[in-house]
Amino acid sequence: MWLLFAVGSAFFAGVTSILAKCGIRKTDSTVATAVRTVVVLIFSWIMVFFAGSWEQLSSVKGSTLVFLILSGAATGASWLCYFKALQIGDINKVVPLDKSSTVLTILLALIFLGEGIFWEKAVAVLGIALGIFLMIEKKDNRENEKKEGMGWLFYGAGSALFASLTAILGKIGISDIESNLGTAIRTCVVLILAWVMVGVQGKGKEVRKIPRKELAFICLSGVATGASWMCYWRALQEGPASIVAPVDKLSVLVTVAFSYFVFGEKLIRREALGLVLLTAGTVVMALLG
Repeated sequence: MWLLFAVGSAFFAGVTSILAKCGIRKTDSTVATAVRTVVVLIFSWIMVFFAGSWEQLSSVKGSTLVFLILSGAATGASWLCYFKALQIGDINKVVPLDKSSTVLTILLALIFLGEGIFWEKAVAVLGIALGIFLMIEKKDNRENEKKEGMGWLFYGAGSALFASLTAILGKIGISDIESNLGTAIRTCVVLILAWVMVGVQGKGKEVRKIPRKELAFICLSGVATGASWMCYWRALQEGPASIVAPVDKLSVLVTVAFSYFVFGEKLIRREALGLVLLTAGTVVMALLG
């Protein structure tokens, strides 16, 4: 069952990227992240009450709370980096780079969670890593490079790093708590971090300037994120992090498909080969689990 939840997480995460890209064409990425988090918070607590897990709130252990807070902080940092990269870079480059957190997550799961790795899994990990490299390698297009710059690469790498820490810290944090409640607590931390960044950067006034159309896309992306999280943390609670994380990253397939029809962003042969390797490596990881 956890594998189905992981697949659901991948689908909604892919939809999130497209909706978010539509919502930050004119809106600052940090402001958009803060607004999205409000939607995710509402969505997550609604799920807590539906699941009836709010009663566990008073019995949450201190150590569990610490890991959930750290996981939420890592998520907030990952989001801020990710949506900044998404705003200034090509979505077909940014999303695969963000998915490179898969490799780091597998390594961290091996070190901190004791999830073993053998040669078949090692080959699959190498395939994923090579696929990601092929997809983010620079195109021979000077005009695009001049327009986009390399800032997206820095923010994309930061997103991947914090995303991998999120998975490991979250896995530990939800070991003895209902996954929906754990997600809601983490989202509170993300919300605080996001709005602190808005305040620090003096962008509070820009919230009122968000175009209605973009606001709608931002809110929809928040709903999609909430659905993805519900599935992801349920899968992470029941399944191994070293497999759940790669399956979740298959959201790149959804993103690539939608980006072609919505933004007209096409893959060249090298990138297409990278996508095939990324997908094949992930499928092998799931089958080995």
